[in-house]
Amino acid sequence: MFSGIVEALGQVKKIEIEGTNKSFHIASPISTELYIDQSVSHNGVCLTVVQMYEGVHVVTAVEETLIKANLHNLNEGSLVNLERSVSLNTRLDGHMVQGHVDSTIECVHKEDKDGSWIFEFSYDHKDDALLVDKGSICINGVSLTLIDPSDGTFAVTIIPYTYEHTIFKQIEVGHRANVEFDIIGKYVHKYLSKVKAV
Repeated sequence: MFSGIVEALGQVKKIEIEGTNKSFHIASPISTELYIDQSVSHNGVCLTVVQMYEGVHVVTAVEETLIKANLHNLNEGSLVNLERSVSLNTRLDGHMVQGHVDSTIECVHKEDKDGSWIFEFSYDHKDDALLVDKGSICINGVSLTLIDPSDGTFAVTIIPYTYEHTIFKQIEVGHRANVEFDIIGKYVHKYLSKVKAV
């Protein structure tokens, strides 16, 4: 379980292809503090640390993850949002995030508001019921408040700190981002769908 509060930026140093899997070698300020078998969010995707060496940790993404998330777009030198799982004695500063990406969304508009940035994303209409104005959403591992969900798009506002300390500074129109919808909303939606069907 994660909170969507990015701890550090990592940089991809090497990518290895093993069958349908990809292993990412990532250097970051927290890599030396990790341990084998630890769960770490990479751009919102929960991956397990399988190897560590000289300030680098290694994680492997299987085919299903590569299809559903945007990790297949990473190259050597790419930056990655990183967050270790929350512990039971810490404050939940963001919202409950599983690290299970639902799909990817496309940035269709980016606007500098001279003090913040507005990013607008398009999404699949089948997910309409999961988007609530001022509700929580996780984009590339960042816990955010969504605004104005309508007609297949929604927006988020990014403050300067988040812009500078996450990969949002690299997102441009046309880029695809990982999205995880609010877990509570997903459970409620599924329950109500079953009740309606009865």
